[in-house]
Amino acid sequence: MRYDLVIFDNDGVLVDSEPLSNRLLAGYLTELGHPTSYEDSIRDYMGSAMHRVHDLVEERTGRRLPDDFDDVFHARVFAAFERELKPVAGAADVLETLAADGVPYCVASSGSHERIRVGHRATGLDRWFDDERIFSSQDVGRGKPAPDLFLYAAERMGVAPARCVVVEDSPLGVQAAVAAGMDVYGFASMTPAEKLAGATRLFTDPRELPDLWVE
Repeated sequence: MRYDLVIFDNDGVLVDSEPLSNRLLAGYLTELGHPTSYEDSIRDYMGSAMHRVHDLVEERTGRRLPDDFDDVFHARVFAAFERELKPVAGAADVLETLAADGVPYCVASSGSHERIRVGHRATGLDRWFDDERIFSSQDVGRGKPAPDLFLYAAERMGVAPARCVVVEDSPLGVQAAVAAGMDVYGFASMTPAEKLAGATRLFTDPRELPDLWVE
């Protein structure tokens, strides 16, 4: 194993939530008078913390989103998770391999702690993640593309950044990992490979990962 810690992004890497959440986000923004397509949401917000949604809308329109925007949006997302959310194919296999081999791993997500846990419970991935393995942008001052979240996760897990590898599917996440001084493997599934150009390696099936990080 080339690394002492594997840090997973959550949405789009462990749980197949990006299509659901971006469809709902685009619809809600449009409902509030900020016309947004699904493609716009993927381009502008995929992999980011909620503050980026607020910041970009205000920057572009001069209008602030409602105070209850996050609560309403998350309620819609969590309801959709309970109905429809699935794990990313192969994600559980990778977690099982890491656990069996005794390799430390964790999740570091732009989503809230509640969002992470709801998604893990809905998909059965909660068995792999106790509280000590879950880190959220809520834990730091700045979300991705700032490196703060990944650096915080590494510090809490007791591993130097240079000995970490991040598994990401968004350009913002790749930028954050590079800024943290970590290798990053880009999941080129929903995201075109060219948009993950800063990644150390690219892959299209999580089951490829065990072979990649022992090469």
